Order: sequence, then C-alpha cells, then structure tokens
Amino acid sequence: MNAVHHITPLRKFKWLLKREYWENRGGFLWAPLIAGGVSLLLSLMAIVGGLWAANRAARNGDLHINGVNVNGLDLQMLTSQMTPEDMGKWADGMNFTLLLSGGWPFIVLGFVVFFYCLGALYDDRRDRSVLFWKSMPLSDTQTVLSKLTSALLVAPLLATLLAIATMLCFMLIISIVVLAHGGNPITLIWGPGNPLSMAAGFISRIPVYALWALPTAGWLLLCSSWAKSKPFLWAVMLPVFAGIIVSWFGMMKLFGLNAGWFWGHVVGRLLLGTAPGIDLAYNAKDISGHKLQTMVSGFSPEVLFASLATPELWIGAVVGVVFIVLAIWLRQRRDEI
Repeated sequence: MNAVHHITPLRKFKWLLKREYWENRGGFLWAPLIAGGVSLLLSLMAIVGGLWAANRAARNGDLHINGVNVNGLDLQMLTSQMTPEDMGKWADGMNFTLLLSGGWPFIVLGFVVFFYCLGALYDDRRDRSVLFWKSMPLSDTQTVLSKLTSALLVAPLLATLLAIATMLCFMLIISIVVLAHGGNPITLIWGPGNPLSMAAGFISRIPVYALWALPTAGWLLLCSSWAKSKPFLWAVMLPVFAGIIVSWFGMMKLFGLNAGWFWGHVVGRLLLGTAPGIDLAYNAKDISGHKLQTMVSGFSPEVLFASLATPELWIGAVVGVVFIVLAIWLRQRRDEI
C-alpha cells in the first residue's frame, strides 16, 4: 500500500516561489545582471578614456599636480604627497564611487518590481491560466502572498547579491589599473574603501525596502486583481487624478497641510515605493554631512534605525496590508477578465 505524502503549506509556498522565479527569471535575475555588466563596461570605457587623456596630457607637458609638471602617471609618487585630509576626502570619494558602481542593479529593481506587481494577477486572468491554478490545491491567499514575497524579498535579494558582485568586480578593475601605474591597491582602493560595510548595508536594507515598498506593491496588486483592462492606467491615473483634485480644491488646507504633502505622502507612496532608497528622501533631515558622506551614510545603522522608526513607514505598511487583503478577496471572486 502506497503511503500518501502530505504536502505542507510551507512546501506549497516554496514551490509557488520557485514558480514565480522560473516565470520571471528575466526580470529577477537577468535584468539586474545585465545592468551590472553594462555599468562595468561603461566604467571600463571611462577608465580607458581617462588614462588615454592623462597620458596624452603628460606627453604634451599639460599634466600638472599641485603646480608641478608631471611627465607620467606615477600613482605611488602622487600617493606620497597626499595629506591625511586628502586621504579622508579620497576615502569619501571611493565609498561614494563604490555606491554608484553597485547602484545599477537597484535602479533596474525598481522597474522590475513595479511592473511585476502590476501584471502579477492581471496576466493570469488575461490568459485564463488562473483557472488552471485554481484547480490545484492552492489557496488564493498563498498565491497572492507568494507574488508579494517574490516582489519584496526574492527580487531585492537577487539584485543585492548582483550589486555586491558588481561592486567587487569594479574594485578589481580599478585595482589592476592602480597596480599597472605604480600604485598600491591596498593603500588607494581596498584601504580607503569599505566594501564589506557597504555590502552589509546593502543586505540590511532589504527588509527596509520591503516595508517601504509594501503600500506600492499592495496598490499595484490590487489594481492587477481588479482592472479588466489597462491596469497601468488605473494604477497611475487614479492617484494622479486624486492629487490634481486635492490640489485644485485645496482640500488639504482643512487639515492644516498643503497639496505637496498629499503628493509626497499619498501619491508618492503609492507609485514610487518600489524605487530603492525612497526612504532616504523621507529621512533626509536625519542625515548630516556633506554630499558624499550623506549618500554613503544612508547605509549606516543609524539611518537604518531612523527608517524603521519613521511613522510614515508603518502607516504605509498597514495600508499596504489592507490592499493585499483586498487583492486576495478580489482574486477569490474574479477568474477572468
């Protein structure tokens, strides 16, 4: 007699996540991977172009460092002339450069998550594959939550790992360049830069991203489960029209606020939450220092804690949960367009 193996809800959810990854591997994996590769290619082209221009200037006697004519690129000589203050500025610039080098996969992530959530429930109804999945021993709650988890945890995790890999590859490239011109990569690149701290900051921001993006993801999934056609227009135009009406009639004045508050805290939270780092715009007042330090400090534990302690985050998260509940309710009642 064959034993009947009971499939636990956790195992079902695991297979649902695998399904979402298999069906959306192009957006979850290949898009940020290609973005990271393009950033490395452009960086390499910029480095080659810069070295060519510097060598040409040196040959023509036009390359001057601190008023001294330099006839070649000797990074060891230049490093020996740097003061502690210069090294501090160099370290800030290096960390900022590392942040930029790893930023391309995150830029792509914002678009991938936005359009994934927008079509996650609509596409199933449009091609009627929803009927097949509803014939399986899977609940609508499990299905919607698997799509939400894929958007807010799986996709950001993959983008983060690829961003870290891109950043390390960038450091290897510039290390080779520095070594080829008489410099010490440990002194100029790996010492001033802080890749491990930056990588830890990238990873630690995943739950922050998930919470800040929750109202946007919930709103997009709600529109995806509700719209009979053109979910993009419904998802975008409803908040925008609401903002126009509020601004036109000055409704926020009744609460002692201006229309800008509505655009930033309602329209912005509904449409821009999938953009990584959006929480930094709300917490800019808590970040001090000059421009480079401000950008890099966005990944410090202090700023991370400030993000988690922001009322806007938790209010938006509650609203996002409401949207998710409504999306599940609509999916239970709508099988096709």
